[in-house]
Amino acid sequence: MKSEFDSSDEEPTEYEQTPFEVSWLSLEPVNYAHVLGISPLPGCKFKNIRRNLLQNIEEMKRQAIQDVFVLCTLSELSLYRVPTLLQEYRTQGFVVHHYPFLDGDAPQYDVCHQILKDLQTCMDNSRKTLIHCFGGLGRSCLIAACLLLHMSNSITPQETIDLVRDVRGPGAIQTIKQYNFVNEFRENMACSQPRSEETRRSLSR
Repeated sequence: MKSEFDSSDEEPTEYEQTPFEVSWLSLEPVNYAHVLGISPLPGCKFKNIRRNLLQNIEEMKRQAIQDVFVLCTLSELSLYRVPTLLQEYRTQGFVVHHYPFLDGDAPQYDVCHQILKDLQTCMDNSRKTLIHCFGGLGRSCLIAACLLLHMSNSITPQETIDLVRDVRGPGAIQTIKQYNFVNEFRENMACSQPRSEETRRSLSR
């Protein structure tokens, strides 16, 4: 069966390809024996970036990834030449969690709350999970840092930023808005939490 991605826009040869690498963030600093994968956008073809989508997906399978959290908007997926990425993931057997927000931005707190709930559900069920945006530096690392803060009250915002930068490089958490979001996460999440136990139960399903 011909893939959605087979088109006149040829996939790059191995020689031409931009590397695709999944970085694994240990959650042991918050006493949780799991890891979270963070990566750039598979199959991206934009400016000097040339990735082969199907080979990137095969790499994800080799690493036994089961759930994929996608933070790119649909318009970004079109711009970066992977317009049917979500469908391809599902065809390849991944469970897709799509929570788009703009590059360089931070999510609304209710959206962030839901992302973290879904991530923790994946972890609690020992599902190997990957999160990605475009570069795997801004939005993805923001969510990863917030997950650490969500899972432990003893870790500081700066410690979470340092941890994600250890695995993704100094460019992780890219903008002032993202940096401030992480630093103000606990205070703002406490203000935005659902008030009733019934609401909390419905959000966790």
